[in-house]
Amino acid sequence: MNKVREKYINPFTDFGFKRLFGEEPNKDLLLDFLNVLLKDQQGEIVDLTYLKTEQLGLTELDRKAIFDLYCENEKGEKFIVEMQKSKQNFFKDRSVYYATFPIQEQAQKSEWNYELKAVYTIGILDFVFDSDKNEPQKFRYDIKLQDIETNKNFYDKLTFIYFEMPKFNKSIDELETHFDKWLYILKNLHKLDRLPEKLKEKVFERVFEVAEIAKFTRDEYLSYEDSLKYYRDLKNSLDTAKEEAREEVKEEVAQNSIKMGLDSETISKITGFTVEQIEKLRNH
Repeated sequence: MNKVREKYINPFTDFGFKRLFGEEPNKDLLLDFLNVLLKDQQGEIVDLTYLKTEQLGLTELDRKAIFDLYCENEKGEKFIVEMQKSKQNFFKDRSVYYATFPIQEQAQKSEWNYELKAVYTIGILDFVFDSDKNEPQKFRYDIKLQDIETNKNFYDKLTFIYFEMPKFNKSIDELETHFDKWLYILKNLHKLDRLPEKLKEKVFERVFEVAEIAKFTRDEYLSYEDSLKYYRDLKNSLDTAKEEAREEVKEEVAQNSIKMGLDSETISKITGFTVEQIEKLRNH
C-alpha cells in the first residue's frame, strides 16, 4: 500500500469529502463549516441530522436525485452540500431541481399550511462557470429570489451558495478569517505535510487528524485509493481535452495567418508553434 504519497486526503475526492463532512463522528466539522458560511444570515446551527442522500420523486416516473450530502438542522431546515469535480451541462438547472426535493418532502405531510422551512444548497466547485471568468477575484456567489428593480429579497428561504475554488488563491499568510482558512484547507489539504501554525485552532486540528491517511484501516485506504484514482483520471481527461482544444485554436490561428500572408517567424510568435511546424502547415 504505497501508491498514495500525500499525508492527508484530497477533499475533492468522493471518499475525502465524505470522510470530512459526511460521517457522524465528524459532524462537528460540518457544523463549523456551515456556521461560518451561514451564521450571519441564518443564525447559529446547533445540531445536524444526516438524511438519506437518495431522493425519489413523487411518482415512479419522476427522476431521482442523489446528493453528496443532505442534512437537517434542529429547526427542520435542510442543507444540500455538493462537491462538484468538473463542469457539467446544466449544472445550475440540476441545483435548482435538487432543491425541489426538500420542498416536496414538506408537502407530503398530512396537514400542511404551505409554510416552508428554509432550503440551502451549497456547491463547492472545482471549476469556474464560463459566465464568471471575467470576475477573477469573485469566488463566492450567494443567490436568492429578489426583485430585479429594487434588489430587495422577495423570498429568503431558498438559498444557493457556490464557491468557484480555482479562483481562491490566497496563500497561508494572506488568510484573515475563519472562512478563508476553511477554503484554504479544502483546496490545499492534500498538498500539506503538517498543520500550519496559522491554522492551529481546535476545529482544524480535528480536520488534520481525521484526514491523515496513515490512520486509515486497510479497507479505508483502498477505498480512498480508488476514489483518488477516479479523481485523477477525470482531471487528466479534462486537462487533455483542454490542451487539445487549445492546439486546435492555435492551428486555426496559424492557418488564418498563413492565408493573410504573414511570414512564419511572425506566426511563430503569435501561436507558439515552431517555424518548422508552421512550414509543415504551410506546405500541407
